[in-house]
Amino acid sequence: MKVKNIKCVIMDWAGTTVDYGCFAPVAAFIESFQAIGVPVTAEETRMYMGLTKIEEIRALFNLERVRTAFQAKYGRDYTEEDVQGRYADFQQILFDTLAQYADPIPGVVETMETLRASGIKIGSTTGYTRQMMDIVIPAAEARGYRVDNCVTSDNLPGGRPNPYMIYQNMIDLEIPSVDYVVKCGDTIADIKEGVNAKVKSVGIILGSNEMGLTEAETLALAPEELNRRMEEVQSRMLAAGADAVLNSITELPAYLESLG
Repeated sequence: MKVKNIKCVIMDWAGTTVDYGCFAPVAAFIESFQAIGVPVTAEETRMYMGLTKIEEIRALFNLERVRTAFQAKYGRDYTEEDVQGRYADFQQILFDTLAQYADPIPGVVETMETLRASGIKIGSTTGYTRQMMDIVIPAAEARGYRVDNCVTSDNLPGGRPNPYMIYQNMIDLEIPSVDYVVKCGDTIADIKEGVNAKVKSVGIILGSNEMGLTEAETLALAPEELNRRMEEVQSRMLAAGADAVLNSITELPAYLESLG
């Protein structure tokens, strides 16, 4: 492939490059809220996926249904102490399972090799903390997927949808202009992160948090149902400001070539 105008692609992790369907954080959120008798659903957790995990817990507590359920059970409003308690439980649950969710999504390893062969640097951002990524990165590398740089929101002014992690990648990888960067992700927060950084923002459908299906569930869908769900995800990503929405990560090299 020949690409002149793009020097760096910044990938998301869970749901984009590893962990098909983005299940590791979903399971941990559900278990952590179940522990206090105020359950949340997979659909509710997926609404805020891509944010830092502490911000997602705040967002879940602030859902009217969850807030009301908490009040009914405990006779009071939730507090920051409750938020921190769920975050502590969430982290423990996640740390125990993260390495199990580091399998690369089909096509990712080959696609990244294609990009590297064209001289493109591979950066990454995530809603995980550095401590979490210290588990994910080596587990993914052992399975064949590696990046040139990984930035978390630790020690930055904020996570997604703020642009700071993208800018830090550009500094680390010595990329002098946002014009040379494409951000790829599977959540609405990913799309907005790219938009706010003023880089090309690209959504990936298959394997995404927005689809919320395992690979087996995806393959089992009737073609018309699969197309319907994919079109819904595409619409949400475009509405969030995506410059492009690709069905699969394997379409990324052709998209980059189309940019010149």
